[in-house]
Amino acid sequence: MNEMNENSFSFTYSAREQEEIKKIRSRYTKPEAREESKLERLKRLDRKVSTKAEIASLVSGILGALLLGFGMSLIMTDLGSFFAMSGTLSVVIGILVGVIGSLPMAFAYPIYRTVLKRERQKVADEILRLSDELMK
Repeated sequence: MNEMNENSFSFTYSAREQEEIKKIRSRYTKPEAREESKLERLKRLDRKVSTKAEIASLVSGILGALLLGFGMSLIMTDLGSFFAMSGTLSVVIGILVGVIGSLPMAFAYPIYRTVLKRERQKVADEILRLSDELMK
């Protein structure tokens, strides 16, 4: 028995390392087994609000940019001939598609603000309640 104690090695992690270990371990435990703290819930709700707004504005901006690019391609290349359009017709349609594509790009930020405001109103009561509990 004494030989085992003499040959064994013991190491204790610092408090910061213990917290890191707990974080990593919590990622691999079942969600039902984990208990979410109030601060974690507050952070998750806040992230959820801004993430929805960012996704909505990105989708709008990207679709608009794609349409604008397609319209520019109709104007500046011979892509119109692929669609059996004459030169003048492809320029006119390219301008229309480009203008239509610029609208979602122009409205990307107003969409972001609108979605952000709507989502904040949905979770405002819970975020205020949680923050009041945490600040006490």
